[in-house]
Amino acid sequence: MTMPSLALIATSYLAGSIPFAYLIARARGVDIRRVGSGNVGATNVFRSVGRGWGVLTFVCDALKGFLPAVLGPSAAAAWSGTPAHPAFGLICGLAAVGGHTWPLFLGFKGGKGVATSAGMMIGAAPLAAAAGLAAWLLVFIPLRYVSLASIVAAIAAPAAAWLVYAPDDPWRPGALTALGALIVIRHRSNIRRLISGTELRAGRRGGDKKGVPS
Repeated sequence: MTMPSLALIATSYLAGSIPFAYLIARARGVDIRRVGSGNVGATNVFRSVGRGWGVLTFVCDALKGFLPAVLGPSAAAAWSGTPAHPAFGLICGLAAVGGHTWPLFLGFKGGKGVATSAGMMIGAAPLAAAAGLAAWLLVFIPLRYVSLASIVAAIAAPAAAWLVYAPDDPWRPGALTALGALIVIRHRSNIRRLISGTELRAGRRGGDKKGVPS
């Protein structure tokens, strides 16, 4: 891999490391790490700071994944003068997800990666993203559990990728499978709360970090 490609991957990681949940909540006088679930993500901002701020956080986090996935290949081509590898956009997007999950600017303690992964898939694997969104809505609308909907979407998107992309580029469903596994693992505390019946549904506000989590 060339130095320009490595530089773009590093830039994607740094972009993903921008902790929008922390910055947006902090602008409202809230340390998002000390309220609700303590998770540096859109759902915790939504519950602990406000709905509009949560939506803004989700959009910003999604753009962190989308822009590297879309702009990375064209930037690499412009820099090197040759077309980028077909997987390069996905690699940049995954680097951004890694930055969100393990952000340099917050001591490598970040969010669960759902919004950034969604943005990355929209840019690099749109059909898988559509399947993930459909699965998310099918679970969320009747049950109102953001975590459960995110887990199901993290399984559905790679499954769809194997059906759609595998014949031509198995690297794409393979990467999305690893990403889906990461998202499920990052939700292990939510899974425990879902099993015990203590997970909050959407529309309910969490208390402090030691109270009912979000």
